[in-house]
Amino acid sequence: MSSRSKSRNESLFGSRTERTYSRWASLVVLCAGTLMTILDGNIVTVAMPAIQSDLGFSGPGLAWVVNAYLIPFGGLLLLVGRLGDLVGRKRMFTAGLVVFTAASVLCGVATSQGTLIAARALQGVGGAMTSAVVLGMLVALFPEPREQAKAIAVFSAVGAAGGALGTFLGGALTQAIGWHWIFLINLPIGVVAWLAALRILAPDRGAGLGRGADYPGAALVTGALMLTVYAIVGAGDRGLGGTLALAAVSLALFVAFTAWQARAERPLLRLRLFRSRLLTGANGVQILMIAAMFGFQYIGALYLQQVLGYSELMTGTAFLPAPVLIGILMLGLSARTIGRFGPYRVLLAGLVLITAGMALLSRAPVDGSYVTDVLPAMLLLSAGFAAALPAVTGLAMSGVLEEDAGLASGLFNTTQVVGGSLGLAVLTTLAASRTDGLLGEGEALVAATADGHRLAFTVGTGIVAAGLVLAAVTLRPGRASSTPEPEKAEERAEVYG
Repeated sequence: MSSRSKSRNESLFGSRTERTYSRWASLVVLCAGTLMTILDGNIVTVAMPAIQSDLGFSGPGLAWVVNAYLIPFGGLLLLVGRLGDLVGRKRMFTAGLVVFTAASVLCGVATSQGTLIAARALQGVGGAMTSAVVLGMLVALFPEPREQAKAIAVFSAVGAAGGALGTFLGGALTQAIGWHWIFLINLPIGVVAWLAALRILAPDRGAGLGRGADYPGAALVTGALMLTVYAIVGAGDRGLGGTLALAAVSLALFVAFTAWQARAERPLLRLRLFRSRLLTGANGVQILMIAAMFGFQYIGALYLQQVLGYSELMTGTAFLPAPVLIGILMLGLSARTIGRFGPYRVLLAGLVLITAGMALLSRAPVDGSYVTDVLPAMLLLSAGFAAALPAVTGLAMSGVLEEDAGLASGLFNTTQVVGGSLGLAVLTTLAASRTDGLLGEGEALVAATADGHRLAFTVGTGIVAAGLVLAAVTLRPGRASSTPEPEKAEERAEVYG
């Protein structure tokens, strides 16, 4: 082969030692892996009654189908995010796909309560490995601020729409061919995503375990996070005293972790990260926003089934406008809107819309109609979420150093899980307590249930309003950050507020 032909072939296909990797194809792979984990986190919601009937779960026991996934998922995100920085984010992402897919198959073939719960816990481990490093990889792929805003909009659209789409797929698959297939469908998706990741994602070496393998810190923070999620998700069954005791132990572990990080030679979590008002404020806002949205998704599905009498398939279909609108707005308008008005204004506008949607739901009557009492609120919530999520994501990652991107990504995903768990625990507990109290007073079942749901939506309105106030105070442009940032981080910070 002539040198000219050889040079031409290498320019088209890459040399044997050096390939050219497509950033946008890599984004597709990252979105596919994320979509699978997000779908699975929501797809079980509508299938819960069928799982309970088939495997004989009690009411409190059924909650562990969700809890067993959330506890390792939320507890491990920070640790595996940091490990991704050290061993290589591609390696962590692909390994997570393998673990998650294998665990999904175990869930699908489960014939006993113990097997399903154990497999769900393993799914949580795989989901954490896959999700924790994605934002760090995305920031590295798209360092230029405006391209990064577009990539974050695409990624956020997939994540947000995937959550709502999971409710539809859960209802459709459960009613058509059985609940087992809500897990088994992950097998072909996972295999394709894994093969594509091996081929398309550029390899990265990582800093090496010797540069940050803080095992005492890892044990303290993982234990603290798992105990926090466990305390939140089981609060309704445990009672106030038990929940406060677990919260106290969790707080003690966090204090011990912070003290250790302040003097560790190679800390797992560099405490200087929290000097960034963007990172800290955006994570706080996200906790409150996700708490309300996750509560809406769960309580909204119960309202449709328990009050309006919808079937699983009808409930899933009723949620379809949400992912459609979220996808259209995020992909078509989000990046351009953020570029024109700035993420701070877009975030505030989104939180206002979410607050309005929750307020509408707080009046959902016992003889309500989907078209007049649910759909308008769902559209407001979807539009608000489509605006707020990319904006808060960009703000959180804008001031982060490249070497900390995986850790910051894990932290951001951790606050999503904590927010979702907190919203689910608080709102479902309030709804159940209100319903039980009214039933004890002789109220009819459907009326009491509807009243409990209205209380949950009212509290959810207050939670989002608190997030709006927090965003207005902490994320306002022009306030100086005390975190020393290199030139590229400063450039991103200018775009993101």
